Amino acid sequence: MTGADVLRVAGRIRWYVRELTGEAAYDRYVAHARSHDPDTPVMTRRAFERSRMDAREADPREGFRCC
Repeated sequence: MTGADVLRVAGRIRWYVRELTGEAAYDRYVAHARSHDPDTPVMTRRAFERSRMDAREADPREGFRCC
């Protein structure tokens, strides 16, 4: 296995972990928001995560928590 192969595998593992943990969601949000209107400010990561958490807690289908 060459160094390039190791880097490629490491990159794929990193992508998978970011998708699995939801970390990539903010990056997708920023890219989407900027593609529609580059002049509109985007939420900070903290505000984005808070908004995402509020939406999950408000939706009973998510089964996020019981109490």
